[in-house]
Amino acid sequence: MSPRSGLTTERVVRAAAELADEIGFDKLTLSAVARHFGVKDPSLYVHVRNLHDLRVRVALLASAELNDRIGAAVAGRSGKEALVAFAGAYRGYVLEYPQRYAATQIRMDPAEVAGEPALVRSIELTSSVLRGYGLGADAGLDAARLLRSTFHGFATLEAAGGFAHSRSTDDSWPRILDALDLTLSNWPVHGEKDE
Repeated sequence: MSPRSGLTTERVVRAAAELADEIGFDKLTLSAVARHFGVKDPSLYVHVRNLHDLRVRVALLASAELNDRIGAAVAGRSGKEALVAFAGAYRGYVLEYPQRYAATQIRMDPAEVAGEPALVRSIELTSSVLRGYGLGADAGLDAARLLRSTFHGFATLEAAGGFAHSRSTDDSWPRILDALDLTLSNWPVHGEKDE
């Protein structure tokens, strides 16, 4: 902690996430965060290495928040019930924090974030839902990609106002989840080793 400013890495990252919510993740800069605290840019370098490091930390914060919501939603559920809970928590987070969520989509160096608890938990949560459908490793990875693509695509389009149609997204969402449940329940097997 810097005695003059009271800054900590956690405070800097949380402020950056809140600022991203206000101005957009793509507009997030070290200067904007420094202005928020009333300090000069160099004061932040005690807490983050550079803008990329700050953005990765915001991404990990958002991932942890998203995982907390998903984890609470799926607790004690399995099969379609877990899928619906997972999807609802995911969509809800994206709609509430579209810019903070945008941080989770940045490319991160695998070596830099290997073993990060937020990323490990994300994999565990997705795997636990898919285990309820009896999917092994290879099929589970393919299915996880389908779920992420669907949840991400729907929620980000919805958050951006991309579904300008008379039919409510709340009417479409359950049908999409029904289709995903049906797909997962009848996942095609092509001879891969799913053990």
